[in-house]
Amino acid sequence: MKKIVLGFSGGLDTSYCAQYLSQELGYEVHSVIVNTGGFTAEELKTIEAHAYTLGVASHTSIDAVHHYYDSIIKYLVFGNCLKNNTYPLSVSAERLCQAIHIANHAKAIQADAVAHGSTGAGNDQVRFDMVFHQVIPGVEIITPIRDQQLSRAEEIAYLKSKGIAMDFEKAAYSINKGLWGTSIGGKETLQSHGMLPEEAWPTACTKTEMEKVTLEFIHGELKAVNDRNFAHPVAAIQYLQQIAGPFGIGRDIHIGDTIIGIKGRVGFEAAAPMVILKAHHTLEKHVLTKWQLQWKDTLAQFYANWLHEGQLLDPVMKDIEAFFENSQQQVNGKVFVHLYPYRFMIAGIESAHDLMHNAFGQYGEMNSGYTGADVRGFSTIFGNQVKIWNAVNNRPKQD
Repeated sequence: MKKIVLGFSGGLDTSYCAQYLSQELGYEVHSVIVNTGGFTAEELKTIEAHAYTLGVASHTSIDAVHHYYDSIIKYLVFGNCLKNNTYPLSVSAERLCQAIHIANHAKAIQADAVAHGSTGAGNDQVRFDMVFHQVIPGVEIITPIRDQQLSRAEEIAYLKSKGIAMDFEKAAYSINKGLWGTSIGGKETLQSHGMLPEEAWPTACTKTEMEKVTLEFIHGELKAVNDRNFAHPVAAIQYLQQIAGPFGIGRDIHIGDTIIGIKGRVGFEAAAPMVILKAHHTLEKHVLTKWQLQWKDTLAQFYANWLHEGQLLDPVMKDIEAFFENSQQQVNGKVFVHLYPYRFMIAGIESAHDLMHNAFGQYGEMNSGYTGADVRGFSTIFGNQVKIWNAVNNRPKQD
């Protein structure tokens, strides 16, 4: 029998794929789930048991949370990356991490084919396909849901005909949870107007009193929260999420351009990511120069969009990551944040690298590094070319 690796979540689509690939196409199915921070140990055990009831030859759970941070999230923080200045690329980033691990698993067991359960209507199909083409070129990609254009009812009928027992009830809202945020889809996000109701958000807003939290960054990475040190930023992110999540912080709805050319709308909650990105950016504004900040912003816009489009393995991404990494050498210090229901504020920073230093002057008050005469001369030279342009182009016409 030919071997196929199936990216598996345990949901309806991938359950259909597991049965169809073995029963109809005759493959020896090897399911694999890649955890990027969205599953508990108990959930992973339940999914594994379900995979074996579907008749897979093997099931593998890969803990990719630290790799996910080290290879992707770290650079999203360094770049202060938000898609369309709104969305922290939660699902976009984790799908690429998952695709890479699925491809590597297919390579490791020398699979003849690889499969995923994406439909033909979203971004994930492109992300999975492109990574597979790049990491395991020549390995056949099989996508039953997309290729057969199956409805949910047709998938359920097929599985029932095979005697498969599972929860076929569709939840009112689809939830995708990961380390870098949770996406929420429902009837409200299928149209251009409508906000998700309170009960749709996975994390309820239960905190009502303001809390202060201190984040400490070392070379741009979050290493401590409220003076509690963490060996790896993943643990710091998870700890901050526990603190900030119950405030209902980081909720929003993103409208963006999909890879396949249609507009898409999705809700998300990302308390820790949004607080981290804003705090990190504030610290950078204190310790980096004007031109470091401008070029970082320019590159970050491209990096976020290209990652969203599934192009993580383009060599230009490594080039930009090298720039980001080098820019973080002085991004060290503490950021003080006030948390409120549904919002937060940055109260200030403390850093040995702070360029807002009184020894060199106080903005709007007093300078100590130059004289008024210096500024007069500087202003004359700095505006000289524009002065010449206006003199040449705005002079009265000769009769």
